Amino acid sequence: MSEAETKPMSAVKQRKNNYIKKLVDCIDNYKSMLIISVDFVGSQQMQKLRISLRGRATILMGKNTIIRKIFREKAVGNPALEAVLPLVKGNIGFVFCNEDLAGIRKEVIAERVPAAAKTGVVAPCDVVIPAGPTALDPGQTSFFQALNIGTKISRGCIEIMTNVTLCTTGAKVSSSAVALLGKLGIKPFEYGIEVNYVYDNGSLYDAAILDMTEADLTNRFFTGVNHIAAIGLEVGYPTLASVPHSIVGAFRKLVAIALETDYMFEEAKIFKEMLDNPDAFKSAAPAAGGGAAAAPEPEPEPEEEEEEMDMGFDLFD
Repeated sequence: MSEAETKPMSAVKQRKNNYIKKLVDCIDNYKSMLIISVDFVGSQQMQKLRISLRGRATILMGKNTIIRKIFREKAVGNPALEAVLPLVKGNIGFVFCNEDLAGIRKEVIAERVPAAAKTGVVAPCDVVIPAGPTALDPGQTSFFQALNIGTKISRGCIEIMTNVTLCTTGAKVSSSAVALLGKLGIKPFEYGIEVNYVYDNGSLYDAAILDMTEADLTNRFFTGVNHIAAIGLEVGYPTLASVPHSIVGAFRKLVAIALETDYMFEEAKIFKEMLDNPDAFKSAAPAAGGGAAAAPEPEPEPEEEEEEMDMGFDLFD
């Protein structure tokens, strides 16, 4: 037996092998996974989530180099996993599950923790300092002057004149803004686990699709059917979506020809009767709607003209 075989495995290598085995088992045993981002997420947040999902899902973090290696190896037998490789970058992890993905996602993103601003961090939202008095003494006016914020001294404290947008979404937070927010005791940001993408039974899609309701999916489906029908009618190529419209259009043409030539067929007789006797159908329309036909209102009787009274004399007598 060689010396390499007898040498005990180091603890680091043992942990690495255990992680690889766990990742492989998760890929093999779970049909779905949420690809999560854990920027600025604390260990306590992760622990709470692990406890809440215990027995229903598995959260797995790790080194991206090992993750890429395992996914490349598994993609040989399952090519759909290759789509995950470009997403393995930054502070990412996986939530493996076989349950309802929308419900698991809600639990994953529910835990949010307020956090103070840090210099150089990209602001996830606008930070607005409201107008009004602060607890800072007049000696702190230099911070406001550095940020071009109008202030005044009121009752021995600094008062901000107008609402001020200190940070904008997508811009890096400056050191002056961090110092001012710290002095005001404001924690403007909330950080939590973000679900970016979903892998489900070989399909990779944006996590926002999980927010769609059944009504949204139905509307999108019928919109696509309408587009297919319109294209089929325009190019003259019959499809399952366009055939009903073609049949209706052909029937209208047959009815028009029958009315023009007086060559009747059974389905066109009703339209002929409607043209010949429209009043009959007008009176029947309210009854067909489910209500009795309203009785015609009696016409007002004409007022009798007052007879001229005979006064018994004539002006021309």
